Amino acid sequence: MAVYSRSSGYLQYRVFRILTACLWVAACSTHPQKAPVHERRPPPSIQLKYHIVSSGETLYSIAWRYDLDYKALARHNGISSNYIIYPGQRLALDLGQPKITLGRPKSVRRRANRSEIQTKKVASKMPYRHNIHALRWIWPVSGQILSGFSSAKGLNKGIDIVGELGEPVNSAASGRVVYAGKGLRGYGNLLIIKHSEKYLSAYAHNRKLLVKEGQKVQVGQKIAEIGSSGTDRNKLHFEIRLDGKPVDPLKYLPKR
Repeated sequence: MAVYSRSSGYLQYRVFRILTACLWVAACSTHPQKAPVHERRPPPSIQLKYHIVSSGETLYSIAWRYDLDYKALARHNGISSNYIIYPGQRLALDLGQPKITLGRPKSVRRRANRSEIQTKKVASKMPYRHNIHALRWIWPVSGQILSGFSSAKGLNKGIDIVGELGEPVNSAASGRVVYAGKGLRGYGNLLIIKHSEKYLSAYAHNRKLLVKEGQKVQVGQKIAEIGSSGTDRNKLHFEIRLDGKPVDPLKYLPKR
């Protein structure tokens, strides 16, 4: 008859615990638990359905922020061709939805401010229409390119050009200034120039702006000074937009 002792029973119990632990580890390795997946939300420009106009904004700067054609944005929101907007006004951004009409909000005071005055001032001076093919583009600064245009996920909507602090920034083509300020995050002191009904250009991170909204500029005219506003080094960020969409500036600028 087999003899069962307390020591042998304890040993069998330990062996049983070890085997159980090994089987549990093997099962876990065969069917590993998945780490929680965090959803990466799309950028605000895709999420937002509307924009509330703030003091200092113009229709051009708002359209620029969301990569929209300013003309289409105006039509969709029932804004006339003078492109006047008001602080507190709600602009629908989803141009794929049925056309709506959003007038001046009742809560807005009658006193005009920068958004109303400047947008109206710019629009009243824009009767001219450039021949698109007659636009003559030049380099806004002469420095080397730090980073090029990248259309993939909007990584770089223009080109970055190295420059010295205070170096002149020149208008890349003739046109009229439709935005001058620092209300667009990531651009610092920014100028937007309208060259035709289709083409706009932008000059960002300036130390100093030398032209005002509504002012007409000539190709090659000094419009700003290179700086580092909104960035970590002295450079010019330069963009060209065609019907509101970023295009590669190197396809328009003369070859060096």
